[in-house]
Amino acid sequence: MSPGRHEGEGRAVPGSAALSRPGLRGREAELERLRALVDAVRDGEGGAIALLLGEPGIGKTVLLQETVSIARAHGFHVSHGRAEELHELAPLASLASGLLHGDPPLLSSTDFADLAGHHDQRVWLVERLAQLIEERSADAPVLIAVDDVQWADPLSRFALSVMPARLLSSPVLWLLTGRNDPELYGQGTRTTTLPLRPLSGTALAELARDVLGGNVPTRIAELLDGAGGNPFLAAEMLTGVAASGADTTERLILGVRDRLADLRPDTLHFLRIGSVLGRAFSLADAAALCGRPASGLSAEVGEAITAALLHDDGERLLFRHDLLRQAVYADLVPSVRRALHREAASRLVAAGRSSTDAVPHLLKSAEPGDREAIALLGTAAADVIAVMPDLAADLAVRALELVPPHAPMVFDVGERAVVALTRAGRYIQARDTGDMLLARQPPLDVFARLQSVLGDTLWHLDDVHELTRRSTAALAAVTDPVIRARLTARQALARSRGRDLGAARETGERALAEAKRSGDREARVLALWGLGEIALNAGDCAAAAEHHTALSVFDTAFLPEEAVARIHLDDFDTVRRLLRTAGDAPLRPAMLIWAQGTLNMGLGRLDDADADFVTAERLEADLHVPGNLVNIRVNRGILAMLRGDREAALEHLDVVRAAVAERPNTGNHATHQYFEAVVAEAGGDHAAAAELVRSVQRDHPFFRWRLLRPHVIQAVRIALRGGDRELAEGLAAQAAEHAVRNPSVPTAQGTAAHVAGLVNADHGLLERSVRVLLTGPRPLPLAAASADLGRALLAAGDSAAAPALTRAHDLYARAGADAEAERVRADLKRATSHSGRRTGGPRPRLGQGWEALTASERKVARLIAAGHTNRSAAEVLVVSPHTVNTHLASIFRKLSVRSRVHLARLVLAEDDAGTDTGG
Repeated sequence: MSPGRHEGEGRAVPGSAALSRPGLRGREAELERLRALVDAVRDGEGGAIALLLGEPGIGKTVLLQETVSIARAHGFHVSHGRAEELHELAPLASLASGLLHGDPPLLSSTDFADLAGHHDQRVWLVERLAQLIEERSADAPVLIAVDDVQWADPLSRFALSVMPARLLSSPVLWLLTGRNDPELYGQGTRTTTLPLRPLSGTALAELARDVLGGNVPTRIAELLDGAGGNPFLAAEMLTGVAASGADTTERLILGVRDRLADLRPDTLHFLRIGSVLGRAFSLADAAALCGRPASGLSAEVGEAITAALLHDDGERLLFRHDLLRQAVYADLVPSVRRALHREAASRLVAAGRSSTDAVPHLLKSAEPGDREAIALLGTAAADVIAVMPDLAADLAVRALELVPPHAPMVFDVGERAVVALTRAGRYIQARDTGDMLLARQPPLDVFARLQSVLGDTLWHLDDVHELTRRSTAALAAVTDPVIRARLTARQALARSRGRDLGAARETGERALAEAKRSGDREARVLALWGLGEIALNAGDCAAAAEHHTALSVFDTAFLPEEAVARIHLDDFDTVRRLLRTAGDAPLRPAMLIWAQGTLNMGLGRLDDADADFVTAERLEADLHVPGNLVNIRVNRGILAMLRGDREAALEHLDVVRAAVAERPNTGNHATHQYFEAVVAEAGGDHAAAAELVRSVQRDHPFFRWRLLRPHVIQAVRIALRGGDRELAEGLAAQAAEHAVRNPSVPTAQGTAAHVAGLVNADHGLLERSVRVLLTGPRPLPLAAASADLGRALLAAGDSAAAPALTRAHDLYARAGADAEAERVRADLKRATSHSGRRTGGPRPRLGQGWEALTASERKVARLIAAGHTNRSAAEVLVVSPHTVNTHLASIFRKLSVRSRVHLARLVLAEDDAGTDTGG
């Protein structure tokens, strides 16, 4: 269904050079810019966005329709949709209104049904939708036009905020109209914003001649001054709508009122019902609200169309312009308006319509004590919470506001509000709502249940002290075994952050036993999660993997946790299998890619790890839930230090500082402190660096080994250079204890020997470390041990230094750790100078051009140049399409290209020149 044209608007002749014509007077410059965008996208310049902004009636829709006509004439696939004011709760409705209609439609009904089945998994849905559009754009450019985007449903808004950047290299033009800048477009998109200004006097005079014919009388010209340059208002005035001294909006209302006065009472009632149902409405809905059969309304429909108030597009009736609907709606007495909305909601429910159809009317009409409204708002909140958590929270809070203060149902409705607010990340509001309910002194079991749901809120607020206090108090009151199991599991999670991890483990095991007895899924998930956290914090990798494996079998959303736990076990083969099995699974893609990045770090694939972390951060930003931002940026900062890019590391540190200031939880603080130590050490401030490492040890006992385990070699070096031998010995003791707990993990055994060798200056321990690490899967710890062994042997004058240093240099160089490779090269040069052996310097890392591409980026570039989509390239490379998109964005930036067409030409030129050296 394409939105209908405005009556009286001139029809464009696609491709015509005559820009000024009826319906487009005064919009010549804007139309020329839109035509240029269509030409650029058609000619392979990549994707683009055009935003048409302005007040109602200013001419946005007619320009959109003209651009649609031009694009169709140029062979574009076209999706032309419209957002509706009362359809804000229907997921993807705004985009679907265009994607499913057209000649041919951009998406088949089968494709859309597949998408709709996953509407509660936003990132997966948008990625799949982008893939389908990308595939369609392979044979012809695509135009996606959405009118009145200010009313787009939240899922459509999310898609429109993500997909333009995702499809930037594809020939896709996005054309959006709105009253204000919706700020939907993602970073890196080429956006043309066209604010539509009031028409000039000359343009208004041309418009008047179009409508009236011949010269324009002076009195008409004076009347047009009251239109404020708004072409729709001017056209309505010119057709005799108004002749009043009021402002232009009031003129329209008065003019419509005059026109309505000439209608039969039944037609007038029908139009008022229609204005309540929205800009576009079905005859069946209007008939139900009128209490008459649809077949009995033909006279009313005909009269409204004849009066130029309605338009029939074959499926629905539409007010010719939303200003006309607003004028009819504004003429209703507020109490009548509210009553009609309430009746509309009831009749829609009675007709079997979903809560998302009825709730917009309830939001305009429900009053305190309206039980049906409270129930429907609760149902709607539950329906949309997975995909639109913020909207769900608003609906749940509104339901709570409608409950009379002393009604028993306040606790059930309030509990749902706390859950929805927590899911939406509105933790302070969730806690305050829960505390308001608790202040009403609920029965003991209700008290315990509320404390259970508030446990999730307090966990996200990192208030483990309050979580422990409240769960302990609630456990003393609870009688429900399900709530008891949940509270015990919450208590175990809180204790995972304490000093006594043994007691925490006992609490977790008790929670798991209670969860099994009660048969409660949520309690079991919480208990397994708590036990996994406790094991990780204690450094018991096997137990952590066991609990997280059981958790991911029970709930696949926790597969990333299993993958990370197995990475700590050096079980990289199982991790690869897990990640392949997950593929582009819809659940928690950011965490899956974080796990992939952690694996690539372990494998010494620094460029790929960095791309994974960039992708994970982008996905979190898309969802507005940057929960892992600090860890991502710390890892990227450490990668930058390994490469020797101190400037990039400092940029990452600035982001970490800002994130910790905004959300100062304990884990983020510890991670931040360690990164500050690494940067201080690199800057030569060894004492400050050592003190920062000591603060992590002292202030964060629950987290210290979980954090320092992969970085203990660097931490020991920092301690020794800072003159803090006690700290170094403490870290070495922790590494030894970790090795005892993990006897089958080569990295744990080799690292313990390595740090002991550093602290005790023991060549034999360093040699043992290298032997053990050679049996493991991690090149960077092996490189570090080989480098320290080589330096120790070099200082002793032992000729065995050269092979150890050579191994370290080669491992670092292959990983892309250029700074470490250069440091080892300097030692290797000294070790080999007596034999005349020469060592080559590192190849400088370029910022632009083909040589600047990483090996993975070259592979992606060749696949895309060969015609692969992001999805098919991802399948070839066995990575996520999200990661391919990250690589592609980097490729475009380094090669200064804007489209796949340009990339293909450049790849072909490189092949012809024979300059490629890898990938």
